[in-house]
This record gives sequence, C-alpha cells and structure tokens, in this order.
Amino acid sequence: MSSRLLLLLAFLVGANFLRAQSSPEVRNEVIISVKEQKLMLLQNGAKVTTYPVSTSKFGLGDGKGRMTTPIGAMAVAQKIGDHAPTGAVFHHRRFTGEILRPNAPGRDPIITRIIWLRGLEASTSHAFSRCIYIHGTPEEKKIGQPASYGCIRMKSKDVTSLYSQLPVGAVVKVVTAALPRVVKAKVVYPINAPDAPIEVGRPAPLVRSGIANPRQQSAASTRVARRSGGA
Repeated sequence: MSSRLLLLLAFLVGANFLRAQSSPEVRNEVIISVKEQKLMLLQNGAKVTTYPVSTSKFGLGDGKGRMTTPIGAMAVAQKIGDHAPTGAVFHHRRFTGEILRPNAPGRDPIITRIIWLRGLEASTSHAFSRCIYIHGTPEEKKIGQPASYGCIRMKSKDVTSLYSQLPVGAVVKVVTAALPRVVKAKVVYPINAPDAPIEVGRPAPLVRSGIANPRQQSAASTRVARRSGGA
C-alpha cells in the first residue's frame, strides 16, 4: 500500500474519531400524563416543550381487543408519514390521497404522522400488536381530554414537530400522575442535522414477553381488527 493511501486512510480515521469525540451524546424521550392530558418532550432529562394530547376515552390498560391506552414504558418502533402534507389521511398506515382540515365535520381518521410504539414492559407488551400510535387527528377541539380509541392523539402541527425530533428507539412513558417538574433545556440538538449527535439510551425489546422485531410483527399486526376510522 502506498504512503499516500496510508496517509489518506489515517486522515479519514482521525477525522471520524474527532467528530465522534466532539459530538454530544443525547437521549430524546417522551412522558405522557394521563392526568394532565399533556406530552412532554425531554432531551437529556431537560424539558424541550410540552403539547396537549388525548388518551383513550375508554380508560387505561393493555388488554387485547380493548381500546384503552397502555400505562408504562414503550419505545418508538416505526415512524410513518415522512413529508406527508398536514392533514394527510392514513388507512392501514398508507396515505389515501385525502387531506382534511382541522375539525373537519363527520370524520375521525388518523392523519399527518404516525409514531408506532412497542412495549418495553409487561404492562405495555401488547402495544405494537394493538397498533398503539402517537398520531394526528382532525378532531383538534377534543385535544386536552380523553377522546381516543387507545392511541395518543395530537394536533397536526404538534405531531409534525414531535415526529421530527423523536428518533426510532426513543422511550415513551405513559403515566397516570402529573408531568414531572424538570429544568428547561438550554440547548436542543436536532436529530436530522448533518452533524446530529450520538443517540444513547435506546432500549432492547422485551424478549421475556415474546416481543419480536417490529418488522416481523408488521404483517401480523395488519390483521388486527381495528375501527375503520381513527384510533
């Protein structure tokens, strides 16, 4: 190997090493309070922002065939809706071509973005197969009160913002108590920037409860009987 090639390789390795050393480590996560009907986005334990949400009007739990919101820790399994227009209607996680305005009368589908969650503990172990999402809803007038069929609903502009900041693998915790009091983040690192920081703290699947790779579950989950409208 020539000396020039060796020098080039050494330069590239050194540059990557320096970038890795200089890049901050971040942990993006979410806490959702059923009591307050609010969602808090955290980065490295500090508050980035909060959004109003809607959890299930049928209560709490993770039983199969029920339309309740699971309580406990989950993780972002898949993100669906990159670059979809605001109000884009999804059916079986596919854009139908229809676009709805906020509070469009007589309609209640899933819109704008889908953040599909998978369980990390026994109390949330059916979340993925039950198709528990964080998603947009046209029924924005009901945001701030329990109104969903199990999922966590958000206003379109809010779910678009959250979607851009929450990476696959990020932890999402649904709690019954109020949101914790934490310091406000002084610096927020974007996750899609060319020099995006290194993500840390991503959990492994709950193997003991039979949680498989989310991709392996996708085909099975599409067969789950769900309401034809929103979630």
